[in-house]
Amino acid sequence: MRAFYALLRALAGTAAFLFSLAGCMLTYEVSARYLFVAPTIWAAELSQLCLIWGSMIGMPWLLKTNQHIAVDALTVRLGKTAQRMCRILAMSAIALFSTLVAWKGGEIFFDSFERGRTTGSMLDLPTWVAELAIPVGFALVLVQALIELFSAVRWGDAESGAAS
Repeated sequence: MRAFYALLRALAGTAAFLFSLAGCMLTYEVSARYLFVAPTIWAAELSQLCLIWGSMIGMPWLLKTNQHIAVDALTVRLGKTAQRMCRILAMSAIALFSTLVAWKGGEIFFDSFERGRTTGSMLDLPTWVAELAIPVGFALVLVQALIELFSAVRWGDAESGAAS
């Protein structure tokens, strides 16, 4: 578990770096385009890759630390047992959804990889570079959701990841 959490922490740091890098690339693109009338062929596409990968690899850390968006107006008013049941249901739904997205996303990635699809832009990157982020990110979310589910079932901890 410690190794997995260290991986998630490293991926969260990488995601933050990728978001910053995307911001720098887009700032450079706007400056080059409007101040120097010399747009780049790479900034928009590479910043999109940074945002896609950053979002996907940051998701499991947000789930672990309970920092994701949550609508809890009702659940905070419930008793401990009801909150635990809601957490079990939520983590089960997340695990199921993550399984489906990772599986279908993997199929899409593999198809693009086999066929050699590219973006068709001036940079003409392979599409699988961006598509691979989906199965990777959701597979990691699946593992974290299963950890949260096991924790909620075993120990009844409604905020299992938040304390770590």
